[in-house]
Amino acid sequence: MTSWFDNHCHLGPDASEVVARAREAGVVGMVTVGCDLEDSRAALATASAYNDVWATAGVHPHEARHGVAGLVDLLGGAVAVGEAGLDFHYDHSPRPAQRDAFAAQVALANGHELPLVIHTREAWAETFDLLDAEGVPARTVFHCFTGGPDEAREGLDRGAWLSFSGIVTFPSASDLRAAVALCPLDRAMVETDSPYLAPVPHRGRTNEPAWVPFVGAAVAEAMDRPVAEVATATTTNARTFYGLDDPV
Repeated sequence: MTSWFDNHCHLGPDASEVVARAREAGVVGMVTVGCDLEDSRAALATASAYNDVWATAGVHPHEARHGVAGLVDLLGGAVAVGEAGLDFHYDHSPRPAQRDAFAAQVALANGHELPLVIHTREAWAETFDLLDAEGVPARTVFHCFTGGPDEAREGLDRGAWLSFSGIVTFPSASDLRAAVALCPLDRAMVETDSPYLAPVPHRGRTNEPAWVPFVGAAVAEAMDRPVAEVATATTTNARTFYGLDDPV
């Protein structure tokens, strides 16, 4: 069976069943991602129960209005800072608060030599400007990448990785597939962002890590590479990016 790594998901109370189904589908690792302090604590607790699950700690731009106080105390057990960034589509937090929280988390990633997981939506220019001003962490990923070729080049030029979600399977996502096609294989990762964004043929259902092979197959098609090659590379990339050892 081809092995995959879901480098960005959100495991919930049903984690035991979800993780079991993922393993059956050939998923050898998962990173469950924190979106605020409480959620990050829960992610860390979930990860501690499995040898093939790791967790991040971060403050999503939607929650930026609450600040990042206390986040540093969670970083000892986290494999990355985030997800952090800017979301000017929903603006659930005021934009100045989003910028402040994002800048603070970039600084934490740099200061603690941790990877940075970025969420950006309708804020590409502002995201790149802030990263340039604060200093791009050595390991930075644009999770659930939704840009086109121009945004892909901007991210890659800054040394970032691009992580592709189920959106790559959507018929309307031609610009995204063009970005996938130009992404070097050693800078690509795959994710579900579950429980959101279920890939075709499961679109509209609750997503889960077991379906990351559908994402990977679509990435392989866009890159015109064998599925097995993309599976091996993206799994290696995820372990390299997050600094992980193979599970025992």
